[in-house]
Amino acid sequence: MFEQPLRKLTLGNILEATNNFRETNIIGDGGFGTVYKATLRNGNKVAVKKLSQAKAQGDREFVAEMETLGKVKHQNLVSLLGYCSFGEEKLLVYQYMVNGRTGRLEVLDWNKRLKIAVGSARGLKFLHHGFHPHIIHRDIKASNILLNEDFEPKVADFGLARLISACETHVSTEIAGTLGYIPPEYGQSCRSTKKGDVYSFGVILLELVTGKEPTGPDFKEVEGGNLVGWVLQKRKKGEAVEVLDPAVLNADCEGAMLKVLQIASVCLAENPARRPTMEEVYKLLKGV
Repeated sequence: MFEQPLRKLTLGNILEATNNFRETNIIGDGGFGTVYKATLRNGNKVAVKKLSQAKAQGDREFVAEMETLGKVKHQNLVSLLGYCSFGEEKLLVYQYMVNGRTGRLEVLDWNKRLKIAVGSARGLKFLHHGFHPHIIHRDIKASNILLNEDFEPKVADFGLARLISACETHVSTEIAGTLGYIPPEYGQSCRSTKKGDVYSFGVILLELVTGKEPTGPDFKEVEGGNLVGWVLQKRKKGEAVEVLDPAVLNADCEGAMLKVLQIASVCLAENPARRPTMEEVYKLLKGV
């Protein structure tokens, strides 16, 4: 365990805190495993991620990766507080985020959305440029940007793709991203890069600006077929204003929303070499 209060946490403590992994305690489910809300004996709330068993072999590799990830501390990253490895069970203990994921955009005004964009860019910049060894996230999506009580964003699940690949002989493509966020070059190589993360972050910026999800029924009859295609077509026709979310759009924030749309478009360049770094993206967003 990395943090003093959790040093003595055992599998028994975690079973007690999650009520034996009761379904009603589930707060998230993804490619890497299931997340449970847990309350420790001292009343502290944490989030416990139970890794998918099939993807969590190799005890020595697991512990080595955890020791690395436990050192990654930043105001815009969800803190890994500890881990538990017991037989085939691999459990990660994270700080609990009060407001959860960013998916409920309708409750967020433009200032909160811009705060989410800037803060999450700062967190990803740290992973790419401020920590050694550098960490490529590989699964950036809205549900991996969590919010605290002040709506300060924190990036979750960083390093998990690397953890899984350290425990397996090969990396399957299913864990290298989520539909709607996967960069076009993955079709050729399936290799994860920092510029792939930048593309996925560009999709998140589009979500914040348009209020729409990356894929789904919204785009069934729409030119472009998905959020990225639709926005790029609209911009090409000079109709960028039409994609801005009417729920938050007003005269005061229209200019800022169009600037963020422009930054998103650069992140979504088809050629990875033409995309900015996360350091550059953060600077651009700070200037909005």
